[in-house]
Amino acid sequence: MNPSTSGWIEKFLRDLDTNPYFSHRSLDTLYSDLRKVGFIYGTSIATIISGDSEIIYSEEEITKINLFASLVVTYNDTIENADKKDFIEALLQFYSFLDTKKSFFALTSVLPTNKNEKLENIIHARIQTNESIFKKNFSHLLTNALLFIDILAFEHFLIHDKNPFEYAAKLEETLTNTVFLALNSKQEQDDYDKLLVKLFASSVRYTDISTEEEASFDYIALDPYTDEIEKRYIIDLTSLAVWNDKELDKGEQSFMSALGEELKLPNKVIKESLDMVQNFVSTHKDEISFFNYSHPALHFYQQTSRTVSVLVLRNKKRLIKEISESKDLMVLLGQSTIRDLSKEEKHKVKKQLLDICKTIPSLAIFILPGGSLLLPLLVKFIPQLLPSAFNENK
Repeated sequence: MNPSTSGWIEKFLRDLDTNPYFSHRSLDTLYSDLRKVGFIYGTSIATIISGDSEIIYSEEEITKINLFASLVVTYNDTIENADKKDFIEALLQFYSFLDTKKSFFALTSVLPTNKNEKLENIIHARIQTNESIFKKNFSHLLTNALLFIDILAFEHFLIHDKNPFEYAAKLEETLTNTVFLALNSKQEQDDYDKLLVKLFASSVRYTDISTEEEASFDYIALDPYTDEIEKRYIIDLTSLAVWNDKELDKGEQSFMSALGEELKLPNKVIKESLDMVQNFVSTHKDEISFFNYSHPALHFYQQTSRTVSVLVLRNKKRLIKEISESKDLMVLLGQSTIRDLSKEEKHKVKKQLLDICKTIPSLAIFILPGGSLLLPLLVKFIPQLLPSAFNENK
């Protein structure tokens, strides 16, 4: 089975019954397996299932296998008398709900008529790697670290039989805001830390959060998350956010303890999460390039900055036209050069910028999960695109 060739899902499903991994596998054991191989941290160093040991998979192929295998386990664990055909139908319907803009995924399913092939294209679209069309200029760490949202949202969809978009959006919001607060908890912040704080603060899509020092958990709705796996996922991604080569400072330690209390998790779970991140990074640091930086998100920012610059400037004329036709956006961008916009105005700017981005295929990256993290970088280049009158107060 080669996840880079057409027909791999059909082969995967054909071998399903003979693969011992799927026998009585629960979501709890699945999560532990995904954490061990790095899927939860945004990079998979091995597959969670047994297979042909002679085949050497790329990281993209490993991630595809882990994502699809996780969706299979989720379906089998949730639905009695699970059927393969029903699973494919349910998964296609699930992803159609998540693709609210009916654009990016729609492009991947225009040609194929086979449902398995459509699903292969969707899975491929979910995986962003350094070998993608962005020519190694986009680090996949943060995007792939959010992939487990698919598994949790799929379970939610199967149990409640309703559109899972709101659940997925809320979980993404919670993760983004929690990571922001974690970054802001450091006692001493260097220029890089301050940059990341600003990046995350201005990247929140679904709610407003204070960027002041008194910002707290009051801004984050953690109460809805009562499932142990949801809680562990939030803790593990936050542990990844505060990771560094040295010991955690008192601010970070206090934050992690407070987060544990908010989630009603014992201290041993918090310590286990931090230890797992440290051990994973220490073991695989040499194999995974972005862990060689002082913080994995630094690589994300550096690489993404170049990508966004190229994409925006390459589409300069079209962006100018789209922005010019959005009168409210033009007014707000102009006013932003002489005053601070209100929270409502900032939200309006972000919404209209996303609407513009989805009209330009090469900027489809902005409408993927985690794409909101790139908006501050887009805004950074916007002044170059506006008429000179708007730059007088720059």
